[in-house]
Amino acid sequence: MELKTAPRTILGKKVKALRKAGWIPAELYGHGKENRHLQILKKEFKKIYGEAGEHTIVQIKTEEGNIPTLIVGVQKNPITDEYLSVDLHEIRMDEEIRTHVPIEFTGIAPGAKKGLMVVKVTDELEIEALPANLPSKIEVSLNTLENDGDTIHVGDITLPKGVKALVQPKTVLVTITEHKEEKFEEAPMPVAEAAATTEEKKTPDSPDRKGGENPSVPT
Repeated sequence: MELKTAPRTILGKKVKALRKAGWIPAELYGHGKENRHLQILKKEFKKIYGEAGEHTIVQIKTEEGNIPTLIVGVQKNPITDEYLSVDLHEIRMDEEIRTHVPIEFTGIAPGAKKGLMVVKVTDELEIEALPANLPSKIEVSLNTLENDGDTIHVGDITLPKGVKALVQPKTVLVTITEHKEEKFEEAPMPVAEAAATTEEKKTPDSPDRKGGENPSVPT
């Protein structure tokens, strides 16, 4: 994937005018080099980012030639969803890198048809690989989840060649279980509060009486 860029001379608060003109301010970092100020056309970035995300190598086209990078940070306006800035990290193709790759669960768990509940514990996996071997996603089939307690661990899946998981093999990715409704029991009332409530039920004008006797009434 290739993404065209242009050198950026507009900095600070003046980048608002840049955004209005259809550009996104970007910064390129990597390998002890001085960071570079770039700008990217909003339409082109939106398309590439939708395909590559933050897990696929993107060749940045600059005046010096193509530079392999990863998109490592995207800032957006929480109200308008407009792209505000982009951070790019230059990578070396001969160095392994660590990153988190999304997990895509595929298929339908047979146990789900029996009324069991599929619980997806995580939606990404930390891996290490050479840039050329980085997968855009890890697919995990749910077809083996049939009975209550069936679980898929990291050690149960086959990773692409050259990709190593950076978590323990026993790490749970997804499991299936019976759906049990939680029962909430009313907490017992504290003794002091219960005693106070009992006293409130007694009125000062109604003393304890024995049997059916009436209190004496003065004449």
